[in-house]
Amino acid sequence: MSSDSSAPAPLISKTSCLEDRFSFLVRNRTISTSSMSIEKQVMCQQRVEQVELLSSVNDLYGGVVVNIEKPMDSEVFSPLLRASMSHWRQQGKRAVWVKLPIEHVNLVEAAVKVLVVQENSGYFKGTGVWKLPTGVVDEGEDICTAAVREVKEETGIDTEFLEVLAFRQSHKSFFGKSDLLFICMLKPRTFHIEKQNLEIEAAQWMPIEDYAAQPFNQKQELFNYVAKICLSKSEKNYAGFSPLATTTDSGETSYLYFNSQDMKHLVTSQSNV
Repeated sequence: MSSDSSAPAPLISKTSCLEDRFSFLVRNRTISTSSMSIEKQVMCQQRVEQVELLSSVNDLYGGVVVNIEKPMDSEVFSPLLRASMSHWRQQGKRAVWVKLPIEHVNLVEAAVKVLVVQENSGYFKGTGVWKLPTGVVDEGEDICTAAVREVKEETGIDTEFLEVLAFRQSHKSFFGKSDLLFICMLKPRTFHIEKQNLEIEAAQWMPIEDYAAQPFNQKQELFNYVAKICLSKSEKNYAGFSPLATTTDSGETSYLYFNSQDMKHLVTSQSNV
């Protein structure tokens, strides 16, 4: 989300412990039929259909590890992954590692996608460009809160704020004022899109490589850099700035954003002071 603030969903965790095979039950509705002269009702017996989710292993950090060993079609893997993520989220799992051998590279596209929109007003109207959701921070609103709100308003997706990946400063922008544009990374909590019709023409989950490869992103220097940052982040070669809530003398909450790779070390050091 770029906020004035989208982002790939990270898949994280570490070691393993007990193996759990998850399944859920889908019940068919009761069906009734009737004939013309003899009104008789036939109740279909409820069928319970078991659908397997992705096999997983619990790790020591409240997450799960998924090890894909057998070949699988990406059209099959994608809904399994979404259903599994929903199930693990309900269980309170904190993170997920999906291990894909090189021979299963066809599944990477289903695992790494970015949420994009086409706008029906403004500069991008009618251009066919898929862009990251954007919006304006309200007066008195924190960047992390604004990013989550704007994505929800435009796409219906619930998210969790993770990082500020980058920001851009420009001058003589709206009303002649200076402008700050923040590129933010969010973690999706839901996946079903319900777009806002007033501003959004279309919305979808797009493979991050396809987003970066759009001609507009290739030609425009700023957007090209943003796309490269998103690609680097998806490959875990880039660290952004995560928010740390601090309290002022007056009791107000303010956020300090700094390199997330060093966050655990800094927070641990502070707690030991």
